[in-house]
Order: sequence, then C-alpha cells, then structure tokens
Amino acid sequence: MSDSNEQLDMELSSGVAAFEGKHFATAVKLLSPLADQGDTQAMYRVAIMAQNGLGMTANEMLAYKYMKGAAEAGFALAQHGLGFMYMQGECIAKNGEKAVEWFKKAADQGMAGSQTTLAMMYETGEGVEQDLEEANRWYRLAGFDEK
Repeated sequence: MSDSNEQLDMELSSGVAAFEGKHFATAVKLLSPLADQGDTQAMYRVAIMAQNGLGMTANEMLAYKYMKGAAEAGFALAQHGLGFMYMQGECIAKNGEKAVEWFKKAADQGMAGSQTTLAMMYETGEGVEQDLEEANRWYRLAGFDEK
C-alpha cells in the first residue's frame, strides 16, 4: 500500500473514531476532505453531522448531497439513511416511493433495520400499498417470527 493510501486510511480511522467518540468538530475536520474525495464512510458521517448540526452548522443540502452520494455508491448505511430522509421528509421532500426504493437497496444488503422498516411500511401502508404478506416476508427476513 502506498504512503498516501496509508495516510488516507489513518485519517479515515481517526475521523471515524472522533465521530464515534462524539468529538464532532474534530470529525468534521478529518472527514470533510475525505467526503469531498468520495469516501463513502466519510460521506455518510459528514451527512449525519450536517443534518443534525453536530460539529458544524446544520446544512440540509450538504447532508442530502453526501447521504445520496454514499447511497448511490452502494453504502448500505447511507441507503438506509437516505430512505429515512425520504420517509420523514428530512433534507428532501417526503416521498414514500423513493423511501421504499432506498430501504430495499439496503435491505438487499442484509440491513435488518431496513428490512424491519419495510415490513412496518407494508403493514401500515405507509408509502406503499398495504400488503400484510409482504410485511410478514420482510419481518421474517429481519429475523422476526411470524406476526
């Protein structure tokens, strides 16, 4: 591995550690340049900080930009996060159809939270046509017993 890759890995690890330790100002400083370079883990965490004003001024446009970028790159946590943005109408207009689309992408990667959210959406008919069979299928995939 080249020195520059080792440096980027160290910056990412330090930024993630700062994020997890709730040292958000440090996390923003370390992760923002990596997010700008397209690192999906950095993009996801900067999106969360921008959405919630952690270590930076809240910025919904930046939060959406990074969450969507990481989701489109296939990062399951970001796909789940983008699904919630669409489901709740946070940082972007509420859109149940788009929420389902992104939750399914994350669920297909094994994200139990997305599988459970899809199950609840199908159970209640939120964003999709109510379908109890489909709800039960998602609940089973998420590890729940038959409802």
